Amino acid sequence: MIYQLLYPLSQKFGWGALNVLRYTPFRAIMAVITAMILSFMLAPWFIRTLQGKQIKQVIRKDGPESHFSKAGTPTMGGALILLSCLLPTLLWADMTNRFVLATAGVTAGYGIIGYLDDRLKITGKSSRGLPGRYKILGQVLIGGLVLGYLFFGPEQPLDWVEIRYRLAVPFVAFDKHPISLPAWVYLPFALFVLVGMSNAVNLTDGLDGLAIGPVMINAAAYGVWAYVAGSVLFGQPLAAYLDIAGLKDMAELSVFASAVIGSGIGFLWYNTYPAQVFMGDVGSLALGGGLGMMAILTKTELLSVILGGIFVIETLSVITQVVSFKLFGRRVFLMAPIHHHFEKKGWPEPRIIVRFWIISILLALIALSSLKVR
Repeated sequence: MIYQLLYPLSQKFGWGALNVLRYTPFRAIMAVITAMILSFMLAPWFIRTLQGKQIKQVIRKDGPESHFSKAGTPTMGGALILLSCLLPTLLWADMTNRFVLATAGVTAGYGIIGYLDDRLKITGKSSRGLPGRYKILGQVLIGGLVLGYLFFGPEQPLDWVEIRYRLAVPFVAFDKHPISLPAWVYLPFALFVLVGMSNAVNLTDGLDGLAIGPVMINAAAYGVWAYVAGSVLFGQPLAAYLDIAGLKDMAELSVFASAVIGSGIGFLWYNTYPAQVFMGDVGSLALGGGLGMMAILTKTELLSVILGGIFVIETLSVITQVVSFKLFGRRVFLMAPIHHHFEKKGWPEPRIIVRFWIISILLALIALSSLKVR
C-alpha cells in the first residue's frame, strides 16, 4: 500500500526521498521493523483478551507430565502472528505481484482452517479439534485454487511460463540439466509440497518456541533465495549467473519473508520458554503454508527437504511411529513427534528447542550454499 501510494509520487513530483521505496531490501527491512513493532505493541493486550475469553490450551492427557502445568496458557497466538505478518506485507510489498498475492492468500486461508481447528478444541475441551480429513480437504481446496490462479490465470508472464513446470534439483545447474514435468504431474506434486509443509510445521509446534525458530530461519533462507533469484547485477540477472531458477517477480517475496521474520521475533518474545501464549493451529498451519508457497514459487521444492529438515524429521517420526505400531504393534519412539521422545528421555525443554534451532540453522546454510555449489 505504501509502495503503491508513495512511490509513484517520487516519480511524478521528483521527491527523491521516496525513491528509496523502489529498493526491495529497504522495504524488506521496513517490513521486519513494522511487524516487530506491531507484535510488541499488540501482544500484551492480545494475551489479556485471550485470558479474559478463556481461550486456553487443551493439554493431551497422554503427553509428557511436564506439559500438565501448561494447561490454561492462552492459545491462538498465531492470529497475532498473521496480523503482524500480513499487514506489513500489505504496507511494504508490491501487492500487484502475483507471487506475493498468492503467498499471502494461502497464509490467510490456512490461518482460517487453523482457527476453526483451535476453536473446536477449545469449545469441545479436547485436543482433537477439526477432523483431519476436513482439515486436509480445506488445505487442498485453498491450495488448489491459488495454484490454479498462478498456473492458469490471465496474463501469465512469459518468463514464468517457461519455468513453472520445471523442477530444480539441489546442487545441480537449473538450465544445463533441465527437468520439465507435465502439468498433471507437477501440480499434484506442488500441492503435496504445500499441504505437507503446512502440516509439518503444525506437527513441530509442540514446545515453547520450537516451531517459530525454524520458521523464521526458513523464511530468512527463502527471502535470501528469492531476492537473489529476482535481482540484476551489472545488467545481468543473478539467476542466470548462478544457474538457478529466477525471474524478476521472485524478489518481492523477500518482503513477505521479512514480515514473517519480524512477526516471529515479536511472537517469540512472549512464546519463549515458559510461554505466555501458544501459537495454535491458526499460526502453524498458516506459516507452514506460507513457507510451502515460497518453496514452490522459488522452485526450491526439493531443496526444502534440506532447508526444512526439522519439519521433515518431525513428520517422518510421526509416520514411522504410526506405521510401526499398526504393522508390528511396537513403538519406535517413546512418543511422537520426536521432540516428545527426547522429553520422555529426560531432556529439558529448552535444550531440545535450542538444539533443534541450531540444526535448522545448519541446514539453512547448507541449502543456501547450493546457490553456488552446483
